[in-house]
Amino acid sequence: MLSQITLQLLATSLALSPLAAARDVPTNVRNFYNTVKGRGQCPNKLVSGFYAHQDGPGNFAYCQDSASNVLYLQGTGGALADMDIDCDGRQGGPADDGRCGKSDDTQSITSFADTVKGYNKGVNDLDAKIHPYVVFGNVGDKSGFKSFDPQKYNVKPLSIMAVVCGDKLIYGVWGDENGSDGTNSMIGEASISLATACYGKSITGNNGHDETDVLYIAFPGSEAVPGANGAAWGASNYDAFEKSIQAKGDQLIQRLGGSGSGGSPTTPTCSWTGHCLGDNESDCDQDWVCKNGKCSV
Repeated sequence: MLSQITLQLLATSLALSPLAAARDVPTNVRNFYNTVKGRGQCPNKLVSGFYAHQDGPGNFAYCQDSASNVLYLQGTGGALADMDIDCDGRQGGPADDGRCGKSDDTQSITSFADTVKGYNKGVNDLDAKIHPYVVFGNVGDKSGFKSFDPQKYNVKPLSIMAVVCGDKLIYGVWGDENGSDGTNSMIGEASISLATACYGKSITGNNGHDETDVLYIAFPGSEAVPGANGAAWGASNYDAFEKSIQAKGDQLIQRLGGSGSGGSPTTPTCSWTGHCLGDNESDCDQDWVCKNGKCSV
């Protein structure tokens, strides 16, 4: 039997883990996810021709939802985006556990380092091990590459983004952009702290999440920007930073409405289509039960 001291130490360790700030996905966000995935591909493509995998199809697009105006990424056949791992920005900080040391393409600066420094919060750039940031947008003038600037659609640097991953909702910020240093124009990347909150510590600088089932949601408008005093930019760990943007994130996801942009389902459905397995009632909304792979009242 574990001693009381051991249990207390274990609880403290879990509280400091990036997994501690992960939360269940609210019904409206879950409905939005299922609606987007169920369409197969987005009806309002802003720019297409991007890749989730270097050797995969170049049919991914930046999309905009007509009801909420949020931006997101999607391919075809119901594919969303994957999650490659970004370790750019501040190196060797207090949360560095060595997993980024395996990355072979780490950059020493992120796209909006000057803005972070200008906040005067004791840090000169984002730290991928602390700040849950999303790599969103594509820059570079390499021949054959696609580019996309979210700012043209009123998405502001360092604004809050929502990420649905591994049946969890994580809040992060738009912190970096995809470059033109590979073979194709890539999408689907996040800081290692965000990826760890999604998928655990098996994540490393070179080991991400390959399945295209991740939904990245960007919110246009200045109200999505926490600014210098609306986030704990000088935090020493992931949990402290993610907690500091939770309230604003909770406000922003209300844009998706009570049923997302696709309307309320006419019959109860699994919270994640195809994931209601083993008669696991926790996969269904409250007061629903899971039987034979389907949720019912």
